[in-house]
Amino acid sequence: MNKRVTKLSLIISALALLCLVPPSRITAQEANSKGDSTEAQGEKRAHRRYILKDLGTLGGPASQLSFSAKILNNRGTVVGDADTSTPDPFAPNCLSPSCFVSHGFKWEHGIKTDLGTLPGGSSSDVNFVNELGQITGRSQNGLIDPLAGIPETVAVLWQANGEIINLGNLGGNQGLAVGVNDSGQVVGMSTNTIPDAFSLFDPRFTTQTRAFLWQRGVMRDLGTLGGPDAFAAYVNERGQVVGISYTNSTPNDTTGIPTVHTFLWENGRMTDLGSLGGTLSFPNDINSRGQVIGNMTLPGDLSQHPFLWERGRLIDLGTFGGSNGDATWLNDAGEVVGWANFPGSMGRHAFVWRHGVKKELGPPPGDVCSVAYGINSEGQVVGTSGVCHGAVHAVLWEDGSAIDLNTVIPPNSALQLVFALSINDRGEIAGLGVPPGVPVRDADGLGHAFLLIPVDEDENEEDTKADSRPDQRTPQVR
Repeated sequence: MNKRVTKLSLIISALALLCLVPPSRITAQEANSKGDSTEAQGEKRAHRRYILKDLGTLGGPASQLSFSAKILNNRGTVVGDADTSTPDPFAPNCLSPSCFVSHGFKWEHGIKTDLGTLPGGSSSDVNFVNELGQITGRSQNGLIDPLAGIPETVAVLWQANGEIINLGNLGGNQGLAVGVNDSGQVVGMSTNTIPDAFSLFDPRFTTQTRAFLWQRGVMRDLGTLGGPDAFAAYVNERGQVVGISYTNSTPNDTTGIPTVHTFLWENGRMTDLGSLGGTLSFPNDINSRGQVIGNMTLPGDLSQHPFLWERGRLIDLGTFGGSNGDATWLNDAGEVVGWANFPGSMGRHAFVWRHGVKKELGPPPGDVCSVAYGINSEGQVVGTSGVCHGAVHAVLWEDGSAIDLNTVIPPNSALQLVFALSINDRGEIAGLGVPPGVPVRDADGLGHAFLLIPVDEDENEEDTKADSRPDQRTPQVR
């Protein structure tokens, strides 16, 4: 794992095998005949336009954003990671995919700030920002883990003023802070000192990985569902924590690791959210109502379905007739977005699930597959579309239309927008794009983070064209 919350090495390696989709032979005409989310069923109309902010790097080749995490708040703050021009001294054990020293950054009010590291550290990365501007992540401390033989990382919280706080650990040498709510409660993982043959987080770790809740300077081990390891991913405003845990210590024949279930922790009690018959589960979000979404495997662990859990009820959100799907995000109204396969698992479309009904969100004309990553309180959905084995275009779905976001930014912009990952309640959109010369397939490793800001009707678009230049203003905070 480099930093992605949804790429926990053992679990996601198993789940990734389920998500591979061969190139589709569905024609654009066939794809656009499905659902009503394209303009094929209505008269084409003009959509609002956007200012493009290329958030640039810290002198290196790339900047990155976490998938399935809150990287954009309603104040317009974007958080991510950016490469410097310094090669990583710990290569090949790098935090950045490009193996340059990388630091977490935040962008707000037109200024990008290098968040720096703990004293002695080389690289850091971030995962999540709350509405107060507090940011979670991890930082190297300059030491080598004597057990794993890789750099030590520490769970950290950056305050809105840039101060970095070491959250401590549970006795081990590795940690990561993931979610944070507006009360300043932080969740994540920390290793302890108990030997463990099946680390839930990284196979190089030799001790147990445990879920933690940190608040007011104290880190609490949340326990497990019966196995040795757990990992906390999200915390809502009610203090409910969702994550994953081993339920036992016995490896399964299908995965080679013990059974993994999603848990909900509340008031000192950890609840097992069950399964759809398989041995793997992963949550992607929890809202303020305590609804949880994610994916679970079916019997045999050869396929996965999106799920919604609410008040003790586990709902299989199904697919479009294929084998696989995933629920990637939800809002506080309980609207869920994600993707699902068609029969034969030869293609996939995004979906939105509202009031018990799953609606297909097809791609813009010319594309054949789509995936949704985010939804705001207004029901606007963002994601990506293209060929079924790769992303090509960042997409917005609203008012029954699928809009390629590359068509609503200034012409000759410096980036091709590939992934739209998050949309806030102001309609601002954060994602990843590629500069000239970088293939779209490398957006997650060699791309640039971007922010799209809706243009007011009376704003002169000519005044916004320069905003697509990479932002290199990077005051540093340590």
